[in-house]
Amino acid sequence: MSDAIKKGALATRFFSGSNAKPKFTIGNYAPLIALIILVVISALASEHFLMPRNITNVLRQVSYTGIIALGMTFVIIAGGIDLSVGSGLALVGVLVIMLLNYLGDGWLAVSVAIGAAAALGAMSGAINGALTTKGKIAPFVATLATMSIFRSLTLYISDAGEMVSQNSVYSKVGTGYFLDLPVPVWLFLGLAALGHMLLRHTAFGRHVCAVGSNPKVASYSAINVQRIIFSTFVILGVTVGLSAVMLSSRLNSVSPGDAGMFYELDAIAAVVIGGTSLNGGKGTIWGTVIGAVILGIINNMLNLMGVSPYLQGTVKGLVILIAVLMQYKRER
Repeated sequence: MSDAIKKGALATRFFSGSNAKPKFTIGNYAPLIALIILVVISALASEHFLMPRNITNVLRQVSYTGIIALGMTFVIIAGGIDLSVGSGLALVGVLVIMLLNYLGDGWLAVSVAIGAAAALGAMSGAINGALTTKGKIAPFVATLATMSIFRSLTLYISDAGEMVSQNSVYSKVGTGYFLDLPVPVWLFLGLAALGHMLLRHTAFGRHVCAVGSNPKVASYSAINVQRIIFSTFVILGVTVGLSAVMLSSRLNSVSPGDAGMFYELDAIAAVVIGGTSLNGGKGTIWGTVIGAVILGIINNMLNLMGVSPYLQGTVKGLVILIAVLMQYKRER
């Protein structure tokens, strides 16, 4: 079968509107199997691991980068990548606290600030999307530049000083509980459900997969490739803004130099470990959720076992390498 016929068949599968379930294979459930094995090993290694408070802390910690990873899933499936999310989070966090202090006390100010955070995050994503689609700059290069720009603007606006919220109820957003689970965890799970619906049960989701698989074939099938890519960056920007709210409200402050540091690596790692291909074209939201939880459990176990925090990056890097190598072998 020629390449042209294969591409045509691929386009037909993506654009026919079919939502047929994928064939069951062990590879499709590798992230879930890895999570189960990791939980069992962790429970045997430490008696403190399965304590409710520890599990809650793990879920809370992964929710901040996990929320961003949900948006990153769309970008990577569409064939892009974003290195600026950590700096974008710091910039949005600083601006939101400045807005809060200007608006004054009360829940109305908090509501306005949350909406502003989502809008500011969307704007940062739109900038990256425009540089990639209209500017024809490779996503890696474009977001590497905006990563530096966003962090620099954050330091300039805050005068490199910690920004503290004067709103008495803002901290309740990030530290509050609902049904024994922290609010950030509920937001993480809610956005995951929404992202799954968008990716798997809408034409937009099928178009994202098609663009990431083969943008030329997608354009021949009357899909606006640039609009789809631009939209994925905007979605990621919104998740960055919401994560900024959760993190800054928990701390009731933002440190412009440290906030969001290396979040881009954690988000990309969660997406890759969850089974999304770095080549684009395929991936799942729930796989990303599992990937984020796996990273959180690894960090938690290293802490419980007294491993030096300086070695956590080494372990995380090895996990990413293993996930990428497994992807490559499966695709081959």
